[in-house]
Amino acid sequence: MKQNKSIFYLSFITTITTLGGFLFGYDTAVISGTINFVTNKYHLDAIMEGWFVGSALLGCIIGVSVAGMISDKFGRKFTLLTSSVLFTVSAIGCALAIDHTQLIAYRMIGGLGIGIASMLAPLYISEISPPNIRGRLVSLYQFAITIGILSAYFVNSWLLNISSSHYDLTGVLKWTINDEVWRSMFGAGAIPALIFFGLLFFVPESPRWLTSKGKSVKAEEILTRVLGKEEAKKEIDDINETLKQETGSLKQLFQPGLRLALIIGMSLAILSQFTGINVIIYYGPKIMAQAGLNTADTLKSQVLIGLINCIFTIVALWKIDKLGRRPLLMIGIVGMSVCLMLIGLFFSINASNNIWLLIFMLVYCAFFAFSFGPVIWTMLSEFYPTYIRGRAMSIATLTLWIGTFLMGQTFPWMLEVLKPALTFWIFAFMCVPAFLITWKLAPETKGKTLEEIEKYWFSRK
Repeated sequence: MKQNKSIFYLSFITTITTLGGFLFGYDTAVISGTINFVTNKYHLDAIMEGWFVGSALLGCIIGVSVAGMISDKFGRKFTLLTSSVLFTVSAIGCALAIDHTQLIAYRMIGGLGIGIASMLAPLYISEISPPNIRGRLVSLYQFAITIGILSAYFVNSWLLNISSSHYDLTGVLKWTINDEVWRSMFGAGAIPALIFFGLLFFVPESPRWLTSKGKSVKAEEILTRVLGKEEAKKEIDDINETLKQETGSLKQLFQPGLRLALIIGMSLAILSQFTGINVIIYYGPKIMAQAGLNTADTLKSQVLIGLINCIFTIVALWKIDKLGRRPLLMIGIVGMSVCLMLIGLFFSINASNNIWLLIFMLVYCAFFAFSFGPVIWTMLSEFYPTYIRGRAMSIATLTLWIGTFLMGQTFPWMLEVLKPALTFWIFAFMCVPAFLITWKLAPETKGKTLEEIEKYWFSRK
């Protein structure tokens, strides 16, 4: 009975926390259905189109830069609440923006929320999860991202259908759905954002953060509900013992061992973006349009991509704590590189309207969904010491968002100047260093407590 209660409690707080991933996914993908409408309304050239996409990503970079410092000082829960407020303000602001400048500003505010949630949600889940299922629970965060992405595609397609069906709407609804449907696409994100805000009040603070602040009694109470009394006591003792080795200074990250952990985390984070996943999420309709599909068909293909993302993330949920992080990541990287090479080949021989182009895009997304997608968040949430985990993960996650920003900002130019074939071959080449780093440098962390992983890095020279 006690074990069932513990599982229910852990599932409850994990589900609430993963709503941050859902909002991350929705806010990231919703832009794919709005790009053409916003570009036409404001007569954007390729550079300004890139800025429209990249503005939110710049907000992500700023958000993740400050999230670690805020979470280490004020707690994980407070920082997650902050992200939910930012998501809400952004969704409503984008829907009601009166000009292009306001739209960009509210997209940046949404980016702040994404940046904070992208770091804090997996970090919080890892700090409260038992070692034997930690990978699975952190992977639920990535699964929530894919659900958010898929939801954005469905909402975009549904609202586009309503907009073109000539419903007799009036006032604000006519403006945001009939006249300028992209506004309602953005605005729909306010609903899950408000739900996230309300439910976060039922989530406890991270027990590891509480312990680092000298509140071991409260931390043990929370862990007892998750692990049971004996395991909770042992876990608190291990945390306190490990904290004695920490200085609480970021300088510790640049010592031998931890420096390697930082390099691995930063490298894999940025390479996960340089292999092109967010390009397909952001610019999928644009790519499909170059392949000869009309607007309605391109949005349907995005829904299909979203479904594949969801389905194959379940593979990671199933296998990440059995096979481990490294095998999943290496298998996925190899599959991604092959698909990217073939996509580039179809574009190079002017066969881009071939059904195989869509098939290999879907297979590429499948490989990413069970490997890079969930594994990178799991590894980043496990690697770093308790006192500075927030700030350390901020640094690693910051590189991920820098990579995403660069891709979002430059991809229209790459399509125009380098052409699609060379662009996708560059993405394929980026899989090579990602594979080598995983194979030669990254440790396997399945089944280990966060304190055991921390001691491993301290022991490295």
